[in-house]
Amino acid sequence: MIDIPGTSGALPDNAEAVEEELEKAASKKPRKLSERQKARRMLLQALYQWEMAKAPVNEIMAEYLVYYKGKIDRDFFKEVFPEVVKHAAELDTMMVPLLDRELKDIDPVEISLMRLGLYELAHRIDVPYKVVINESVELAKVFGATDSHKYINGVLDRASKTLRTLERGNS
Repeated sequence: MIDIPGTSGALPDNAEAVEEELEKAASKKPRKLSERQKARRMLLQALYQWEMAKAPVNEIMAEYLVYYKGKIDRDFFKEVFPEVVKHAAELDTMMVPLLDRELKDIDPVEISLMRLGLYELAHRIDVPYKVVINESVELAKVFGATDSHKYINGVLDRASKTLRTLERGNS
């Protein structure tokens, strides 16, 4: 420990190294989102809106496609959003055995995220299961409750064991 005059505490011996790492981390530019990641954000927001308002799918889709003008995977959004809504009851049925509480007790953001993740695991085999889980966890960190990303990770990981058996191998 290094004593610091005029303070009641001390810094660890490697304080300079820690400070350098913090400066290095602070200077890093935030990672740019890919067009697919932007589409997933838009999907989550649209699914949440549908969950809360039950507005017609075509109205929500039109609203988001007009609002988001930037580079975004519009085809992915247009394909996935109506399909998740169409399969919501099936996805909820898949979800229930993986939960530790009633579906009605789960936050609408988390329900929307798990529906999106389960849909991709079940119907979008072109997307690796690890990508589905990771993208869902990252969205939960941004939009979900404090530790919701851990819960979503667990639910989707358990789902992937049955939905992506061949891809997962023996894990």
